[in-house]
Formats: sequence, C-alpha cells, structure tokens
Amino acid sequence: MSSIPLVDLAAAHAEVAEEVDAGFKRVIADTAFIGGAEVAAFEAEYAAFSGVPHCVGVANGTDALELAMRAVGVGPGNEVILPANTFIATAEAVARAGARVVLVDCDPATYLIDVAAALAAITPATRAIAPVHLYGQLADVRLLRAGLAGRDIAIVEDAAQCQGATRHGAGAGADGIAATSFYPGKNLGAYGDAGAVITGDGQLAADIRRMSAHGSVRKYVHEVVGMNSRLDGLQAVVLRAKLARLADWNARRRAIAERYDELLAGLDVVRPVTLAGNEHVWHIYCVRVPGGAVRRDAVLASLNAAGVGAAIHYPVPVHLTPAFADLGYPAGAFPHAESTAPELLSLPIYPQLTAAQQDRVVEALAAALAG
Repeated sequence: MSSIPLVDLAAAHAEVAEEVDAGFKRVIADTAFIGGAEVAAFEAEYAAFSGVPHCVGVANGTDALELAMRAVGVGPGNEVILPANTFIATAEAVARAGARVVLVDCDPATYLIDVAAALAAITPATRAIAPVHLYGQLADVRLLRAGLAGRDIAIVEDAAQCQGATRHGAGAGADGIAATSFYPGKNLGAYGDAGAVITGDGQLAADIRRMSAHGSVRKYVHEVVGMNSRLDGLQAVVLRAKLARLADWNARRRAIAERYDELLAGLDVVRPVTLAGNEHVWHIYCVRVPGGAVRRDAVLASLNAAGVGAAIHYPVPVHLTPAFADLGYPAGAFPHAESTAPELLSLPIYPQLTAAQQDRVVEALAAALAG
C-alpha cells in the first residue's frame, strides 16, 4: 500500500506540467531569467487575485518580510511585536532589519495572535506589529488596527500561509502591507524559493522594488543600501500556472477540512477552530493530541509507521529556541503557546487528497490514539 504524503507536490505538478513546460521554453528562448514578462504578468495577476493594487515578487518569503519591515521604517532602536508561536522566519526578519523582537502569546483556540496582548505590549519603541496568519486563516487585523488608532505603528502581516484566505471578504494586505512565501509546499508554491510583498500603497511598493534590487531602479544608480532579492522568470511561470487553479485548489482544501472535522468528531483530538468571519484556506490541518509531547510523538510515530505523512509544525516557540534565547523570556512566559506546541499534530492535506486516502489517515490516527 502506498504512503500518503503530508503534501503531494508531484500531484500538483501533474496538473500544470504542460503549461510549465511551455512557459520554461518561453523564458529560455527570451533569456528572461531575472524579471521579465513572466514576472511582470505574475505580479499583476497575484495583485488582482489578492485584491490589492501592488505586488512585488522577491526571492523568498523571509526576504519579503524583511523588505516589508524596512519599508515601513523598522530599524535599529525599534521593537516589533509578534506571536511566540510562529515559524522563526517572522522573528528573523525583524532581527535582520535591526530591530528587537517582542513576543506575545496566542489565542488558545485559534492559535492566532492575541490582539489584546499585542496592544498591551506596546512601548515607545514599538514601530510595528506582525500578526501571523497561521495555518491558512487570517488574524484579526481590523481589531488590531482599531486598537492602534492614532498611533504611528505599522502592521506588517505575515501572510506566508494564507494565499486566498479572507476575513470579512478582505484578504491579507488589503489594508496595509503583507509578505508571503511561495515555498514549494505552500498553497501557491514555486519550484524553489520565491516570495512577494503585496500592498495598496504605491510608495511602499516602489520602495520595496528598489530595495530588492540593490537599492536601484536604474542600473548602477544605487539610492539606498538594498539587497539582492528578485523573483526569477522560471518561478513566475510555475506560479502563474498554479495561480490559475488556486481558487479551485483552496476550495478542495476546504472540503477536505470539513470532511476531517466530521471524521474526527469521535476521536480524542481537539479539532481546529476557524475564527468567525474567516474563509480558511487550510494550508495546514492541525489537531491537538491531549497528553503532551510524549503522547503526541507516539501518535506521530505510529502514523508514520503506517505510511501516513503526518508532521509537527513549530514544536518550539520562538523564545525557547537557542537563536532567540537572548530575548530573555523564561519558560512559562507564554503559557498558551507553550502548552499547545507539545500537542499539535499536522495531518495530510492537499487538493488532490482522495476520500479513500483521508479515510486511511483517520483510521491510522484512531489506531494510534487507542495504542
């Protein structure tokens, strides 16, 4: 019996293979390897898909976050507030921009940033707050923005996991600036590293485009100290082909998540919660296994032994990683992030997952929980 992967990139490629092959031939014939027509077309198409005027393609999602931070003025002497339960790239982007990372706890039901905690953590040095749209649903940016009324504090959305997700009908970046990743396993994934910044602010978009090209909009005229972070033509081909299918793929993910909710109803797991007003795109379908890390890890090992590619997303909160130990937060500082991390387990989810495969996942999970 074949194994069930956490994400099936081969199945996704099969749906776009002919278009990608034709697009690669165009790029090679035109020698448009950096920038070019394919990149420009993708930027326009992704901006339209996201409901914002501007998209700037860059080399990866971490660069996108750093560029967005720098564009809103984050730098040395500043603080940026973000949730403790995120992939380390969110914190890395702040550190790379020269600012101090300030962490807050998450909501224990949705795992999204605790908005009240973020507002309470503001100091005179706070320059930005970075809500993370975790697992495929949006944090409550409008509530956060309302709490920031009258303050010169930017919101930089980490939208690496939520391509196509909306909150009350609006997507990430609709009311400010958002950074996303097109790492291969994302809902919209490239065939290597890629990312983008989306925004409604034309000046921010222009600043990011300049910074991402060595601080230059004209060859050898370097107006600011920038970096080399550009989307290449071959990745744009892949992203354009997949973007044309993304709405359908996200709908398939929602149907799979709904079926998981039904199939898991009688099992000893805590199913994921969608915040009211959100349209989730289910980048990750994450359950909690009560009993702590020992039980969760045993369940994971059992699933993997049964050929089910379950996994753990973010086993260690940011403040407990060696890279950010110097922040000085002790164990116990963020009880919700710390209590959920040892129990979270990600189940396979991708648009091509069949009902039979999903049944096998749930059967294997039931057996693992019983063991």
